[in-house]
Amino acid sequence: MDTQLNIQRTPNPNALKFVLDIPVKSEGNYTYTSAAECGDNPLAKALFELNASIREIYFFDNYITVTQDGSADWDALVESLQSAILENIKTHNPDFQTPQTRQSTPVATPSGPELDQINAILNETIRPALQMDGGDVQVVDYADKQLQVFYQGACGSCPSATMGTLAAIQRILRDQFDPEITVSLAAPF
Repeated sequence: MDTQLNIQRTPNPNALKFVLDIPVKSEGNYTYTSAAECGDNPLAKALFELNASIREIYFFDNYITVTQDGSADWDALVESLQSAILENIKTHNPDFQTPQTRQSTPVATPSGPELDQINAILNETIRPALQMDGGDVQVVDYADKQLQVFYQGACGSCPSATMGTLAAIQRILRDQFDPEITVSLAAPF
């Protein structure tokens, strides 16, 4: 049976979500920001090599979100992306190893009772919607009632993520966790 692929628009005009009927990442998620990072993932590398405008490739569950810089015409790019995905998915390993270090995104997710509670709230309220839109949010740090987050996938360069979604995260956490918490985007690493 052939692999099924559906293409979905996201709220980010520079990102498309490619949904398959098989897993692309068995556990967790991962964002690639260059072809050089794709050593253990030939599928991601093949996608980067299609067009210089591609800026991020995000793998989660059964979908891949491709984000471009806005200079490419989606109509022209979609067919080549779809072909590359269907060709490379045949040998793709959804248990692919991810690079251990990266300069552009957080390396590890902090933990502790407060962060566990924050992540539980985000898992129930925010992450499902972001994942439906082809992205996610990662907690980077929490100290002195200041939470720093990092957006992944389509959310990373989405205009509504920087203001609307960030405000929603803060509003929900103030209601369910601490009325004085502030939420901000983490600076690139």
